[in-house]
Amino acid sequence: MNARMQSLSGGEAAVMALKAHGVDTLFCLPGIQNDWLFNALYDLGGIRVIHTRHEQGAGYMALGYALAGGVGVFNVVPGPGVLNAGAALATAHARGAKVFCLAGQLPARFIDKDLGILHQTNRQLDTLRSLSKWAERANSPEDVPQLVSRAFLQMHTGKPQPVALEIPMDVLQARARMAPPTAASPPPPPPAPDAAALDEAARALGRAENPMLFVGSGAQDCGGEVRQLAEALQAPVMGFRTGLGIIDGRHHLALHHNPAREYWRKTDVALAVGSNMRAAVMEWVKERRPKIIRIDIDPHSHDRFLTPDIAITARAEDALPALRAALARHNRKRPSRRREMQELKKWWARESAVLAPQRAFLKVIREELGEDGIFVDEVTQVGFASRLLYTAYRPRTYISTGYQGTLGYGFPTALGVKVACPKRAVVSVSGDGGFLFAMPELATAVQQRIALVSVVFNNNQYGNVRQMQMHDYGGRVIASDLHNPDFVRLAKSFGALGLRARGAGGLRRALRRALASELPSVIEVPVGDMPSIDRFR
Repeated sequence: MNARMQSLSGGEAAVMALKAHGVDTLFCLPGIQNDWLFNALYDLGGIRVIHTRHEQGAGYMALGYALAGGVGVFNVVPGPGVLNAGAALATAHARGAKVFCLAGQLPARFIDKDLGILHQTNRQLDTLRSLSKWAERANSPEDVPQLVSRAFLQMHTGKPQPVALEIPMDVLQARARMAPPTAASPPPPPPAPDAAALDEAARALGRAENPMLFVGSGAQDCGGEVRQLAEALQAPVMGFRTGLGIIDGRHHLALHHNPAREYWRKTDVALAVGSNMRAAVMEWVKERRPKIIRIDIDPHSHDRFLTPDIAITARAEDALPALRAALARHNRKRPSRRREMQELKKWWARESAVLAPQRAFLKVIREELGEDGIFVDEVTQVGFASRLLYTAYRPRTYISTGYQGTLGYGFPTALGVKVACPKRAVVSVSGDGGFLFAMPELATAVQQRIALVSVVFNNNQYGNVRQMQMHDYGGRVIASDLHNPDFVRLAKSFGALGLRARGAGGLRRALRRALASELPSVIEVPVGDMPSIDRFR
């Protein structure tokens, strides 16, 4: 054992520990407290370092990388760096994303002393704990490998959520003899689904006349099981922001939010798989309260909004096959609901006809993305409409901010998605307001050759805010009109491809050119006021 001991700095131990856990990409913005980490990254190699133009960019890119299916790791300086990345951590927490924040910290003797040391923020660790599942501080170089392992163990145990590790500046520089870092032990086995609860759920679903399934982030890795269960029950499946694509949107049982709302009026048993089914239990249940069954790995989630009739604490990947097996004892052969679902979808097409401008743009994007292309939404009118209209074909191909509603997240998050999936088409939609939040990351995209296609719908306003001011508050328009640059010239000034498209036809031509390019692309689409989706919420 002693022969294997090495003298490692804290920074070297951190880099070696990350590599031992399979990390090959780090999103970051360097600074003095992290110098010894970057020395180690330089000396040891093996990790792609993508440095951003703002800490929010580093955090959001890690988020996108994680939502595409990996573990997103980012590093920032303490104080303002951590706070700048805080919105990304909050969004990762909302999305249940495996994001690892490696945070810088002052030399240990200065922490929380309020001495006015560069980048000091008192109780930074408490801030990180409020935004993550687990956060700790390394107090010595020897601490670093075991804490990195604990961070990965936390991400892979129970409900996935972000984690954070502070490493003080002097700990990164100090050296100690230690064994080479290794990967964490496998996480403990998840809780097995309770057999009695499964049988009770199967009995209720088998007897149901009009069951319905709700799917969210926790069902991303079991789309096939969801489809098979839905087909056995002939039960429609509703995924809203975080569940689109878990069942192919072209399947006759796949429903968007609003037709699912109509079907709720006769639903007698609702099954939520990895989803809080927030809209149903907060609003729809006021009209109708069917029997509710929940499958979730997080035991605390069951009672968050409404206590279900049957609660099953387990991973969806484990519970759904067992539930299908139990259902075979209680179910009956059911006639196809294809015609009924087709009529419901036709009804929704008529009801949502007012959203024709957004639908036309989304149709073009959908068709040009191909089978496995990835769509990243935003807090903008086309993004809002996509939750109600966009047809996602596969899991993890519709990326959303979830309930956090983080304006400006879309462009930098999509950059992280593209880094994770460089061979797949990735399109981000933004409004002019949201795009400018992280617009300087165009420099990162060009420098790192991240060939993302960003579509910017420009109406020179925070469109949804302005519409509410006009229609809900008597025309009190304030702080919602915007002055914008020429987005095409702006993109070209960074060395990106800049295009302007008018209408859905123009967008199609621009998308084909952009998707064929090896450069990051910005497509500006000038638009006027678009219809609000507020009436459909």
